[in-house]
Amino acid sequence: MRQPSVIARRVAAASVSLVVAAGAAACGPEDNDAKAAGNDSTPHKGGTLTVLNSNPQQDFDPARLYTSGGGNVPSLVFRTLTTRNRENGEAGAQVVPDLATDTGRPNKDATVWTFTLKEGLKYEDGTEITAADVKYGIERSFAPELSGGAPYLRDWLVGAADYQGPYKDKKGLSAIETPDERTIVFHLNKPEGEFPYLATQTQFTPVPKAKDTGAKYEQHPVSSGPYKVVSNENDGERLVLERNPHWSAATDAERKAYPDRIDVRSGLDSSVINQRLSASQGADAAAVTTDTNLGPAELAKVSGDKELAARVGTGHFGYTNYIAFNPEVKPFDDPKVRQAISYALDRSSVVNAAGGSALAEPATTFLPDQKSFGHTPYDHFPAGASGDPAKARELLKEAGHGDGLTVTLTHSNAKDFETSPEIATAVQDALKKAGITVRLQGLEDNDYSDTIHDVKTEPGFFLAHWGADWPSGGPFLAPIFDGRQIVKDGANFNNGLLDDASVNAEIDAINKLTDLDAAAKRWGALDSRIGKKALTVPLFHPVYKRLYGKDIKNVVISDWTGVLDISQVAVK
Repeated sequence: MRQPSVIARRVAAASVSLVVAAGAAACGPEDNDAKAAGNDSTPHKGGTLTVLNSNPQQDFDPARLYTSGGGNVPSLVFRTLTTRNRENGEAGAQVVPDLATDTGRPNKDATVWTFTLKEGLKYEDGTEITAADVKYGIERSFAPELSGGAPYLRDWLVGAADYQGPYKDKKGLSAIETPDERTIVFHLNKPEGEFPYLATQTQFTPVPKAKDTGAKYEQHPVSSGPYKVVSNENDGERLVLERNPHWSAATDAERKAYPDRIDVRSGLDSSVINQRLSASQGADAAAVTTDTNLGPAELAKVSGDKELAARVGTGHFGYTNYIAFNPEVKPFDDPKVRQAISYALDRSSVVNAAGGSALAEPATTFLPDQKSFGHTPYDHFPAGASGDPAKARELLKEAGHGDGLTVTLTHSNAKDFETSPEIATAVQDALKKAGITVRLQGLEDNDYSDTIHDVKTEPGFFLAHWGADWPSGGPFLAPIFDGRQIVKDGANFNNGLLDDASVNAEIDAINKLTDLDAAAKRWGALDSRIGKKALTVPLFHPVYKRLYGKDIKNVVISDWTGVLDISQVAVK
């Protein structure tokens, strides 16, 4: 999923949206929170679900959204070839069919993928959904005026690198074939065993060409899902959805679509959202949030109230907060210096700075602690929970810094408890015990992002974070460690500037695998191998704690998104 500061927020608001993001997902609900949420009573259809969010559901066009697994609110309107499995925990990290009859059929080397649409698929106006509509929906996502979606298709599809969309090039993409109304075939530049994951992105939403209104399409996109848009105010600040009468549950095993109406209200302060969910008065009794966590102080208050504590959903998203090194900047060109910092780190203090163990889990691996990512436990620089300053001093002495070392740590000034001053100060305090003096350089959020993602300005030592576009090691490791993805004139995410031929080759080899369990094991092994280079210091994985209203039933939180799935929710 690209850099979380850009994407994971979208995933959290839309899914992650993924984007989120942000976007928004490692172990699903803790202590069976879903059961505590009221799953013991049978959910039923009817009523209005209110969604209270901080971030507006902007760019409500399937071409422009950057989401994980089709998003949260978006996937109520937009169906895709495949989607995420709508189940709690680990089972929810699986990809399953949506519009298609299966998750795709690859040729021998996974360079050609074929999908067949289910029978009986219809839009909100009753017209049939065809393979040509899926092809057109993908093609319009290449139009410059509809940019913002995931970039993979431009890289993966044969001949797509310079395509400018159907408004400028009416011939379309020859890499996508539709031999009949229900068959669609994709031709790829290279083997991609995880293409079924990509097909969950909203760019795979069918769009009827005759109803395409270009940049205005977001006001009333034609629904293929259980709900249609009846109102979109102020670019997604308020979004009202009602039932699509032509959606058939017989063709959709994933979305329960219990409420009759969904009212999404955004642009709210996070504290106001949590206050309203806590009070659960009026319409707020049947309300949820898809993007607002409980903060440390709020969580402490909620934990002391049994009724409120029973209304907290806990989830994990594939996301890692870490220290990044630029080995082209001294003294971080010396592996022993990087290793010394790894040993000196006090993860317990960092976790406390992130809000405590209820909101953050210590990390020693770059990959999140989930099976689908291929998580393989390792700790190449074991220092316990509070660090090993003696070992760090020993390594510094070997590196020629026996009298200590002074370095600058760049961080964001955003109050996000991730790359913010609280985390930077915890790192500073820990390294001081090892004889490393850390000067803090705080930047405003936009400046911080621009600085760390430009190879010309990238600092030697800074806080970073990363979230996945889908629950696999591929979109987690490749953007950060594949040398061919180093961007010298643009946004670069390979912070360690690693260009190791053997690592690149292993990434290619894993991408050829269509057995996703086998691929996961290889990603985990590669993570451990890269970890020995000490190009990053994993800090922690965030935990999502979110309140919901007292009348909410059937809470499902998967390991794909880590947040309540509103396609499953019922209201009393």
